[in-house]
Amino acid sequence: MNETNVSKHVLHQLSAVWDALTPEARKAARYVLENPNDVGVSTVREIAEAANVKPNTFVRMARQVGFEGYEDFRAPFRAAIRAGSADFPERARWLQDIRKSGDLGGLYADMVQDALRNIEDTFAQITAEQLKTAAEAIWNSRNVYTLGVGVNNANARNFTYLASTGMTQFHAIPRPGSTAVDDLAWADDQDVLIAMTCKPYRTEVIEAIAIAQEQGLTVIGLSDSPASPVILAADHGFVVAVDTPQFFPSSVSTIALLETLLSFVIAVASDEIVDRVTAFHKRRHELQIYHEAADR
Repeated sequence: MNETNVSKHVLHQLSAVWDALTPEARKAARYVLENPNDVGVSTVREIAEAANVKPNTFVRMARQVGFEGYEDFRAPFRAAIRAGSADFPERARWLQDIRKSGDLGGLYADMVQDALRNIEDTFAQITAEQLKTAAEAIWNSRNVYTLGVGVNNANARNFTYLASTGMTQFHAIPRPGSTAVDDLAWADDQDVLIAMTCKPYRTEVIEAIAIAQEQGLTVIGLSDSPASPVILAADHGFVVAVDTPQFFPSSVSTIALLETLLSFVIAVASDEIVDRVTAFHKRRHELQIYHEAADR
């Protein structure tokens, strides 16, 4: 296993033992999960100061996931990928500076590079088996609720729209004039909630996940960090890379992951889904919803 894979394995281990960590150890683990690139270049005192804990806290945390000490723990993170750290206002000001300088070529290159890297980084840490398991939970459910607010509202509704071409039990929430927790009022262990939010995490999404857990729903979560409350609470969690020079999180990898997840749902579904999709599009042609150019 190469160092990059080892570092990813360590991140998964930290998430797995999260509930067993002390509050101080959680602070250390959260810092590692959200800033893996810092681990490889920081001494134990430097990273402890950054995480606002004592150095011994990092040593104990490292031992809890199988390392002799912090130095051994740090080794695989030297090859970890860069993680974005600028907040939204800083990125917005940076964009304005580029615009004023007239140098948009660099911005164009950065946008393309980040879009490609986000997709690569997202799928590099997700296995086909993970997607298959989540897809089976979706197909075997009674209802699927897709929840996204802000920029993720459109992503959630697009996923629901595409799924509705072959399935009828998909519902984008919150519905107009409603709240997510109200829309989940009658949901139970026969249902699935797909919830997504990235930093800064939206309170209504976190609250809806908590309600879903209480009511027994299967939760599929998409977020930007292994330490995200969405990932930690999900039955099936998928970390999406959202780095971008823009001032808002990129949706490129989120959309790519949702489209892939839907393709897995169709793959594990029964044969009737093919007939449904065919009938759906046949009806659209009959109603002349599609514009078709006349032969010349």
